[in-house]
This record gives sequence, C-alpha cells and structure tokens, in this order.
Amino acid sequence: MSRARADAPVVIVGAGPVGLLLACELRRAGVEVVVVERLASAMTESRASQLTSLTAELLHERGFGALLAEAAHEPRTHFGGLGFVLSEVHSAYAGHWKLPQFRTEAHLGERAAELGVTLLRAHELTDVREESDSVLCTVRAPGGPRTLRAAYLVGCDGADSTVRALAGFPVTVTAATKRLLRADVRGLRVRDRRFERLERGFAVASTRDGVTRVMVHAHGAVPGVRPEPPAFEDVVRDWAQVTGEDISAGTPLWLDAFDDAKGHADTYRRGRILLAGDAAHWHPPVGGQALNVGLQDAVDLGRKLARTVRGDAGPGLLDTYHDERHPVAARVLDHVAAQEQLMFGGEEAGPLRAVLSELTALDQVRAHLTAVASNLDHQFLQVRMGGREDSAGL
Repeated sequence: MSRARADAPVVIVGAGPVGLLLACELRRAGVEVVVVERLASAMTESRASQLTSLTAELLHERGFGALLAEAAHEPRTHFGGLGFVLSEVHSAYAGHWKLPQFRTEAHLGERAAELGVTLLRAHELTDVREESDSVLCTVRAPGGPRTLRAAYLVGCDGADSTVRALAGFPVTVTAATKRLLRADVRGLRVRDRRFERLERGFAVASTRDGVTRVMVHAHGAVPGVRPEPPAFEDVVRDWAQVTGEDISAGTPLWLDAFDDAKGHADTYRRGRILLAGDAAHWHPPVGGQALNVGLQDAVDLGRKLARTVRGDAGPGLLDTYHDERHPVAARVLDHVAAQEQLMFGGEEAGPLRAVLSELTALDQVRAHLTAVASNLDHQFLQVRMGGREDSAGL
C-alpha cells in the first residue's frame, strides 16, 4: 500500500474487517486515511464465519461480488440452540453466508490497497492526546516511535481496544463466568452436533470441506483473567469429558478460547475519537452477530465521518452515529444474553426451552426471528436508509 504520511484526516486503529471496510468507505468518499495495525501480517484464522443478509447486501452494493461468490449458503439458523429454517425474506441474499473471516479480511484488504489506503503493519498505538483541532497518536513502530496527527481517530481494535482504554471511554461490562473452547480440526470422524446440551456440558460439531469446527463448554470450567488460545490437548480433554469422544487423532488448524463476558461502550464518540465494531460492543460468538454489526457500524460511520471531514455535513451528523448504532448493539447484547441462558443454563432452563420450541414452530415467530437474525428488521435497516441525516440538517 502507499507510503505513510505523518498526517491524515482519519487514523483507524485495527486492520480487521471493520477497520478495513471503514477505510474503504472513507477512501470512496475521497478522504485520506491511515490504518495502524499491531500485527505484522494478516491473520489466517477462520474466527467469525457468518455474514447475514443485510451484510451481504451491503457488500454486494460495494462491489464485493467475488467475496460473496466464495461464501456457502446456509438456510438454517438457531435461537439459543433451538434450530429452525429461516423464513423467506425480500433479499437477493436471503439466508446466512458462510466464509472464514480471514477470507473476508483478505478481500477487504485488497480493495483498500486498490483505493490507496495507507496500512502500517507492525505499528502499535501507545498514546493518544486530543487537541482542539486534531488527535495526536503515538505509535510504536519498527523504526522507533512516531507520531501521527489526525482530525479524527477511530478505534476498530477489538474487545480489548487500546483506543477505548487510552481515550477513557466509559463502558458497561458483564463479567465472565464460563469458559468455552473451539477449534478447527482436520481429519476427524465425528458426527455433527448442533448445540447439544449434555450432562457434563455443551458441544457443537460441524464439518465442511474436511474441516470440523468443534466448540465445547465443560460444566465447571471457569475463565482465567484473560482467555488465551488453548493447547489442543485442552480441547481434546474437554471434548472427551463432555461427549465421551476422542478427537486426539485430528490435526488442529486453529485453536481459540473465549468466555461469556459482555460489554458496551456507553458512548461511541468522545470528541474527535470514535469506536466501531468489537471496540464499541463485545460478546461471545452466540448467534453470529458481532462481525455483522461491526461491518454495519463501518458503513454508517464511514458516510457520516467522510461528510464531517469534508465539511459538508449538517450540524450534529456525527453524533447520530452513536444515537443510531448504540441501540442496535444493545439489542444484540440482549439477544445474546437470552440465548446464553437457553444454551448454558441448568435444569431451570428446561421449561423455557420447551416453550420456545413450541413458539419457533409458529410461522410468525420464525419470521420475526429470521428478520432479526438477517439484520433486516426495522432497527437494523437504518444503516441502509441513511438514518436521521435529514434531521441532522442535510
């Protein structure tokens, strides 16, 4: 990508899918942008693998047909482990679309390069100082410390956001109580398990193209101070404890540990510093919404930030980013918390699961849950309709 300059209208921290899509949106609008990324090279892990109908539509509108052509169609979903076939929706991308996150990131990275985005890898943000008309970003770089001056700084750097911490964003957090392990493993011969609640825990297994994604929670397994990638032996042990199956003969391709901690920034903007994606809202990967809500954040923020930088935004436009996106993530967090109770709750969750199983058999209930899971209900559609731009003086 192009050589970095000392100054840019916008500096983005984090070269994951959210940061890269935001950078693309800004460049399409004619705004110069620098992306600062701690990792020296692009990640190769599958991580989040589901794109919703709305996300697919947004990517299609931006010319990411090749990305979508790689995705596998999934016509089913679940709520708290209670599976059902998605209802029909008015979308060319009805259903869910499965693609490893590293492939989504690769397509976005290629587009960012084509648009002339400056990407600084192996650069780590260490300090932030906001001034009246700019933000000074101190970065640890291979050649020594350097300073970037920006009109606006955006943190797209994940749940452990450095930007959020350095800028002092207030957050509301629910502490972790459970630990889960997951892995992509080649060479396994185990049956698919779709959100099975078992006597000793919870297990999921799904095989596609010779690779099996397993996820397991063993009752009594508590998170550490900070989840770290487990050893494959840890996954093998917990899987055997919960299912009685031995998966030690498989070859691990990716290992991950996560917990059920959830958090939400109380505001997405503090002066010239903003948050998007997991930096603004984070939760365990239940329901496949985190990546999608983050990408939709990027679309909404990109339009509003570009107009603000160019000086043709109406009064208060940038504030509508928080006003419109914060309730969306809050709703997702509520849905995630409800699904966690259904999936990981004890015997007391049994009657609730039984009632919800009856409800998901009703067409109207499935249609509602499909709209929410597809991000096509009215609250999510604000990102397509331009939100409250008219009321912001445009």
